[in-house]
Amino acid sequence: MIFVGDGALLHRAVAHAAAQGHRVDLVCSADPQDATDGARHLHLPAPADINTHADALARACTDGIVWSLNNRRIFRAPLLSRGLRILNIHNGLLPRHRGLPSVAVLFALLNGEDEYGATLHEVDAGIDTGRVLAVRRFPIAPDARHFQVMLRGVRACQTLFEETLPAVAAGKLLPPPPAPAGPPAYHGTRTLARLAAHRGHPAYARATDLGPFAAYAPELTAAIGTQGPAG
Repeated sequence: MIFVGDGALLHRAVAHAAAQGHRVDLVCSADPQDATDGARHLHLPAPADINTHADALARACTDGIVWSLNNRRIFRAPLLSRGLRILNIHNGLLPRHRGLPSVAVLFALLNGEDEYGATLHEVDAGIDTGRVLAVRRFPIAPDARHFQVMLRGVRACQTLFEETLPAVAAGKLLPPPPAPAGPPAYHGTRTLARLAAHRGHPAYARATDLGPFAAYAPELTAAIGTQGPAG
């Protein structure tokens, strides 16, 4: 199997897969240290186009499975036509929290949503639109802050990967997932244009408290900075 992404979530998933005896054919990330146990590494400086490496990935993958974790690269042609099964672990409940997790958490708090989580889904030509295979949900506390929900989301992603890895690797069907989590919504950088309208929202301070995640969400950090602190 092949892994594509960046950061601690990717590194832990690669290490877990190797420890469970699964063959890691290739790790595609910005950090060569993400590879483990002798696995080859394909250096992908962000925002490198993963699709230009379609032939190399198809040749390297011995089981036809590609995992995407903490990955902002978009899978498109020709990679989608190489017969690979590409699976993404998304920080958020699909289809309600499509797009950037940092932005999805922001509006989940502003909208007063009471749950968040992680989703395993197949990758298709859209963005977070592929068939949902499994979810892991958790409640949002009434006083939750942005960074706290993000952290629980990351943990849910890791747990969901570990729970579903055996079935995916064995080609087994996963149990039917719960019903979709609310109406579809896409949370991208353009969504941040609506942030100014929420300046007086009672949850604004909590929703914009990025904590340690500020360094990993530059678009959101910049948008919050232009609004100034909540009154």
